[in-house]
Amino acid sequence: DNYTLCLHSFTFLWRCKGEQSEKEKAARKVIEEEYKLLGAMKPQEIFTSVVFMLMVFLWLTRSPGFMPGWSSLFPHHTGYITDATVALLLGLIFFIVPAYGLSRKYEAMISWEEFQASMPWKVALLVGGGFALAEGAKESGLSMWVAELLAPLGDLPVLATVTVACIIVTTMTEVTSNAATITIFLPILSPLAEAIHVNPLYVLIPTTLCTSFSFLLPVSNPPNAVVFAYGHLTIMDMVKAGLGVNVIGVLAVMLAVATWGVPLFSLDTYPDWAPVLPGHNSTMP
Repeated sequence: DNYTLCLHSFTFLWRCKGEQSEKEKAARKVIEEEYKLLGAMKPQEIFTSVVFMLMVFLWLTRSPGFMPGWSSLFPHHTGYITDATVALLLGLIFFIVPAYGLSRKYEAMISWEEFQASMPWKVALLVGGGFALAEGAKESGLSMWVAELLAPLGDLPVLATVTVACIIVTTMTEVTSNAATITIFLPILSPLAEAIHVNPLYVLIPTTLCTSFSFLLPVSNPPNAVVFAYGHLTIMDMVKAGLGVNVIGVLAVMLAVATWGVPLFSLDTYPDWAPVLPGHNSTMP
């Protein structure tokens, strides 16, 4: 019956309006056929799933915050224990573990040749370039120069200051990676909020969210680069589709921060952990 069909089809998770259309039936048939062609899980796939779940578990328990994590077992090497450490060590296992057990000639689950062929080097360079750009902006003094340019924002009303900061961050994240944008602007906006005696979270939370609104260009973030690499979309196609999403995203963030964000994070009070600068402006939201 239709109720059973709704429960067993992802297509009807959000609506149950009777019979499926011909397109939906055809799509479901293709998915079911492809699923059947996969067959039963192979030992290599089971091993990969176990390693993946182990990796997630180690990520969550490395330093959970409410209790000591396993990283506390290495108090003298905390700077070297990160999520990347876990990923690299577990990834190294695939280059060592035999793919077919000990009954056949030794062959690792992943060879270096296979890794080179399947590794998306363009995406890796794009992400790494974002971190390099962020560090370069910090060391070269670009961050301080941008901070001086943003100093006049302190004379505006708080909500206007946050709006301008969000627009600037949203614009910058289109041509730089999210990591580079946030690394450049957070050290700039935090002292700005302290200088006008406004809760730093009132400025940092919306601007941090706006770094994810990078929908216009292929260089904005790795997912955009992956989609653009297939060659089915032009840059103008991405700009036309992403511009409206950017505007809606910024408006949604501003609405959230100006309404339920204020009582949720106590944004209308200056926190004890923020420094009090002499001669500050007492402007509050």
